[in-house]
Amino acid sequence: MWADLKSHFEATKSRRFETLVDGERAADFSTLAGDVRFDYAKTNIDTTARDLLIKLLDDTGVAQKRDAMFSGAPINEMEGRAVLHTALRNLDGDPVVVDDKDVMPGVRNTLKSMESFADEVRSGAFKGQGGQIIDVINIGIGGSDLGPAMAVKALAPYHDGPRCHFVSNVDPADIAQTLRACDPATTLVIVASKTFTTIETMTNARTAMAWMGESVRKPGAQFAALSTAEDKTADFGIAPDLVFGFEDWVGGRYSMWGPIGLSLMIAVGPDAFRAFLQGGQAMDRHFCAAEWHENMPALLALVGIWHNQICGHATRAVLPYDNNLSRLPAYLQQLEMESNGKGVSMDGADLDLPSGPVVWGEPGTNGQHAFYQLIHQGTRVIPCEFLIAARGHEDDLHHQHQLLVANCLAQSEALMKGRDLDEARGKVADKFEGAELERQARHRVFPGNRPSVTIAYPQLTPFVFGQLIALYEHRVFVEGAVLGINSYDQWGVELGKELATALQPIVEGADASGKDGSTASLVGFLRDNGL
Repeated sequence: MWADLKSHFEATKSRRFETLVDGERAADFSTLAGDVRFDYAKTNIDTTARDLLIKLLDDTGVAQKRDAMFSGAPINEMEGRAVLHTALRNLDGDPVVVDDKDVMPGVRNTLKSMESFADEVRSGAFKGQGGQIIDVINIGIGGSDLGPAMAVKALAPYHDGPRCHFVSNVDPADIAQTLRACDPATTLVIVASKTFTTIETMTNARTAMAWMGESVRKPGAQFAALSTAEDKTADFGIAPDLVFGFEDWVGGRYSMWGPIGLSLMIAVGPDAFRAFLQGGQAMDRHFCAAEWHENMPALLALVGIWHNQICGHATRAVLPYDNNLSRLPAYLQQLEMESNGKGVSMDGADLDLPSGPVVWGEPGTNGQHAFYQLIHQGTRVIPCEFLIAARGHEDDLHHQHQLLVANCLAQSEALMKGRDLDEARGKVADKFEGAELERQARHRVFPGNRPSVTIAYPQLTPFVFGQLIALYEHRVFVEGAVLGINSYDQWGVELGKELATALQPIVEGADASGKDGSTASLVGFLRDNGL
């Protein structure tokens, strides 16, 4: 099947896919999930390519793997774990059984505990030692930071609770600058670490505890923990009723649907958080029920596979024309690159295809004045994913939102159409002539024929936001299932951690002679300059 896809690509790669895009194609090469529309008409995928890609899903057993995931089977084979972040948003669904036990009562009890605590913080029933909580600091890293930090920004129009801050970097500037903006007496600190051993998180947590201890009598009373290590949270001074645990079948980068989303719930309230969960559940149901040719997560994944594994485009730009989604590209970097950045398949054999792409991006229109130059006229093709809402939250500035929409749609059109040399000559014919006209015109040529997809939705509500995040999660699952890799482990983060632990004594003054010459030399330079 891979050979058939590559053969079809070779046979069609030189055509201008602009010629394919008519009204009929626009309807055929788009799909709906609720109110979210996915348009992939501005690609070189035709019906033959789509049929071959869908056959790839069948040949690799994606439907069976999907059903196994939702049923609680241990599809994370390398760690012997189920993958059940979907259970966290299974608000009114069937039981989910892991090791002969229905996990849903526990999920719902945890959600209720979170809601009760969030209500207490928001209402002032839970107070700091100086009065009502004004600031919440979430200390985590990776999935314990990127998800909730992105989500709190995304749902900013719905904030009616305390201010939320996020600390992740072990660089002391991160924690110091955040603490300076808060009053210890009216601050709640949430420490997010499943094992309560993550070195960056615990280093920052100890700094925050010391900071609070300088001003309040019982600093531990203003700490909550998102962790399963109750012995360690107790040793840290956090009361058991302020510890919210989650199971090992919830991976970090998929975890903001549960306790890791506590900061989001405090910011927007339990009702909005439940709407977020309901949006995710709606996408789950679409993913499980829709036929492949209408299945949004599957089609989004297949477009990615076409561009990366078949066409050889190594990167993907995520371009939300929604400033509240400004952290989405960073979130998707982890979701995609930590999940599918693998070099071996499930059986340990080397992959014979490229794995996940490099994912990057920034919100529009800022990016238009930065890297779009390379996207439009550079020598490498970069598939783009645009996200746009029909309306924003600033009703009195709707005309400005219309300008935003015009920019978004214009960019995808420009990437597809481009501008040929004759058009470019016409642009400057009144200013130049002869060889200089030719030279100037060539600089104004846009090759076009560059693919993009667009995800459009009515407005970025909590429900729609849940749909979008679940959409991308399932896209990652489908890509991994097709490639035959485990999307739910992340051994690639381990080696650097191990070496950092070994290097810390050397950085602090121990003998560096056992290290390689480059590392030893760098340690020496840094020591000479104040380390």
